[in-house]
Amino acid sequence: MIILGVDTSLRSTGYGVLELEGSKMKALDMGNIKNPQTRKVSECLKAIHDKIAALIETYEPDVMSVEEVIYAKNALTTLALGQARGAVILAGVNANIPIYEYEPRRMKKAVCGNGLAEKAQIQRMIKTLLNLSELPQNDAADALGLAICHAHSRGPLSKEEPL
Repeated sequence: MIILGVDTSLRSTGYGVLELEGSKMKALDMGNIKNPQTRKVSECLKAIHDKIAALIETYEPDVMSVEEVIYAKNALTTLALGQARGAVILAGVNANIPIYEYEPRRMKKAVCGNGLAEKAQIQRMIKTLLNLSELPQNDAADALGLAICHAHSRGPLSKEEPL
């Protein structure tokens, strides 16, 4: 099974492609889709969509795992996050990939055993779990964490439903 995890943000969307063979996990790809502050929102959304679509074409994931909507203190931040999620979800829907969403706390618990884990803890655990040579960047680590969260949530007793 190949899982594409995506941690959405307008300016720095993290992605991670995880291969799951039995209980063995391997990172196939990870990184960030960076959008400078000077780029128009519409261009940011296109860049996010196009990169996710290209990853889907390259790796042909079986499922996509994204972060559930979180509420920011600033309404504009929440709106931008929702727009970025829409670009990611559209890429998955266009490729007929089931999309699952997970709360940040659930991902942290799946990776670190603690739903309140900090970014540095997540990075270290992702490095260890996937036997990476170096720490992944924050957003890429979160994306791989979302993929791992899905890997731990699947199975005959799972009540997860795709979006």
